[in-house]
Amino acid sequence: MLVPFENLPENSRIWIYPSNRKLSDTEVTEIEGKLHEFLTQWTAHGAALEAGFEIKHNRFIIIGLNQENASASGCSIDASVHFIQQLEKKYEIDLLDKMNVTFYTGQFITHKPLTEFKAMAKAKSISKNTIVFNNLINTKAEYVENWEVPADESWHSRFF
Repeated sequence: MLVPFENLPENSRIWIYPSNRKLSDTEVTEIEGKLHEFLTQWTAHGAALEAGFEIKHNRFIIIGLNQENASASGCSIDASVHFIQQLEKKYEIDLLDKMNVTFYTGQFITHKPLTEFKAMAKAKSISKNTIVFNNLINTKAEYVENWEVPADESWHSRFF
């Protein structure tokens, strides 16, 4: 069951899928339609899952799940990963590679492999004050409060 993302409770589970490139407005509109269709039909053991989504900065797909009524099962999580893989294939983007870092360089969002991010930190091209996207958060409350943070306030701090 699809609900507006903002109506999901703060303890809802969150999955963040960062794209390796900025999506066009047309792609965002298409992906929103596909997310609407998928989340409307998303179930766990026959029970409808109360889920919502948003796409931020034409780059991040965020799916939230209210687990108070029904939790995602292994099969339903597999279905969501398969759905994301279909998006990757159709739009020729990378959404599942966790070995990448997304961060601000000035007003622009940059997406780099982890090895390159570490090299940039070592070369002082970025600092512990660089705003990073902490895509490993688990709840909507963490997403709202701690998604865009200085690198020294996230798991990225180990590189400085």
